[in-house]
Amino acid sequence: MVVGPKISRKRVWTTFAGIIVLTILAGLIIYPNVPASLPGASFFNSFLPRLGLDLQGGAHLVYEADFSDLKGIDEATAMSGVRDVIERRVNAFGVSEPVVQTSGNNRLIVELAGVFDVNDAIKQIGETPLLEFKEPNPNYSEAIDLTPEQKEAIAKSEADAKVRAEDLIRQLEAGADFADLAREHSEDPVSAAAGGDLGWSSGDQFVPEFEDVLWNGIGLNEFTRQPVKTQFGYHIIQKTDMATDSDDPKERDITQVRARHILIRTLSPEMFRDPDEQWLATELTGRNLDRAQVVFDPQTSEPSVSLQFDEEGKQLFADITQRNIGQPVAIFLDGYPISIPTVREAITQGEAVISGTFNLNEAKELSQRLNAGALPIPINLISQQTIGPSLGKVSLQKSLLAGLIGLILVAIFMIAFYRLPGIMAVIALVIYSMLALAVFELWPITLTLAGIAGFILSIGMAVDANVLIFERMREELRLGKPMGTAVEEGFKRAWTSIRDSNVSSLITCLILIWFGTSVIKGFAITLGLGIIISMFSAITVSRTLLRLVARPYFIKHLAWFNVKVNQELETKQ
Repeated sequence: MVVGPKISRKRVWTTFAGIIVLTILAGLIIYPNVPASLPGASFFNSFLPRLGLDLQGGAHLVYEADFSDLKGIDEATAMSGVRDVIERRVNAFGVSEPVVQTSGNNRLIVELAGVFDVNDAIKQIGETPLLEFKEPNPNYSEAIDLTPEQKEAIAKSEADAKVRAEDLIRQLEAGADFADLAREHSEDPVSAAAGGDLGWSSGDQFVPEFEDVLWNGIGLNEFTRQPVKTQFGYHIIQKTDMATDSDDPKERDITQVRARHILIRTLSPEMFRDPDEQWLATELTGRNLDRAQVVFDPQTSEPSVSLQFDEEGKQLFADITQRNIGQPVAIFLDGYPISIPTVREAITQGEAVISGTFNLNEAKELSQRLNAGALPIPINLISQQTIGPSLGKVSLQKSLLAGLIGLILVAIFMIAFYRLPGIMAVIALVIYSMLALAVFELWPITLTLAGIAGFILSIGMAVDANVLIFERMREELRLGKPMGTAVEEGFKRAWTSIRDSNVSSLITCLILIWFGTSVIKGFAITLGLGIIISMFSAITVSRTLLRLVARPYFIKHLAWFNVKVNQELETKQ
């Protein structure tokens, strides 16, 4: 027996089983967040993976940068640097999922969900980023008095790190890929993402223990068979390339080597020291820095950061470097050391170069941070919106209640007007809702009121698709066609309308995501996902359910479909 043209009952039941399995999986994704009691809004609220500012409450601040007194600077780079500094300040509040983003060429949007001391937030954000140059403290003692507990912690960390490093060496000896192990296990945040790659070195770039092994301890493409201990922890080092000064193998000397490593960090006595003990503040700050930019070493092509000071800064920097030849000078941004170069000679020209193990992105980031701290870029608060937690909770409850009432009314209408197909549509909508919530949980989606509105609108579009299908199917039944044929023809005739309307809506969603603000993007994302899932619901779920009930019995009882045919057609049947 077949339901319609070339559609077997076995295939229909297989599809139905797949839908049931998918629904169960969606339920398992949602279930862990569902509380014991399921009344009203709290039931739906339990599904929400992450709430936005308007639902959780907090502060929404909009700043505008003033470039009128700052000529010849890269505004985009400066704004990126300001965003980076302010984001670090925002994270100090301990908020979850803060949003700090630029808008246009001169605006900065800060959203602090769960932060209600807005005046304090405004005060901290509005402060000019603090750039400081510090020199070594002459009274600083290298010796550190450690407690027995601290000594025990250091010894334990060294033993554990050595065991881990030895295990990784065994994996390398068994054929494991060095880069893959570095990405997974290395605790050097700079090189790990690049598979442990440290770039080219011409010597004196790493600590002595590392340099000795790299240049003298291993050959090309070899890795160390024992962990190498330095002040940072245990290293596994591999030499990946070499450069020489001659093409003659007998005469050439190695001028550069390229390496990668896996670092397993250990605790060190320095970690238990107060960092303020080591450095003394100088009068040189970010207000004396005219510009920072990325430059490249003409010999090695490695990126560095060039600093240019104003006249006052030129003299201050000359004095600092003169009295600290052979010593490090630390550059602090917002209280954190971002670079500690060693002074090789007194610098009297008002220019300096910060070199190190930078890659290009790190050099750009450092330049941005320095420029952001040095401009300073005046930022003015032009918009402030505070949302209390009670307001967010009420808004969420009202939105969900409105959506629930709307769903109930739609379900009543569909069942009353379309009868059996209406029941199938309601079941399909329930499955659609579970799938959509599961997708929001897995993504994860930050839901705002606008996002919930997009989700509810997509439910309406899912209902609209069912209405198109049912009307076309009823037209076929009025013509006296068999039930299976009516179902298939109804879907076939409705599909082009459903396809065109949903594709045009998805195009609109993409435009809103591309050009819209964060609130508009949230609406467009949830609407777009809902449309995609609703197409699956209408075309697969609803059609499968209708195929299951497309039995000869119903062709004699068309009242189940709220369909009437003329007497002549009934006589023919």
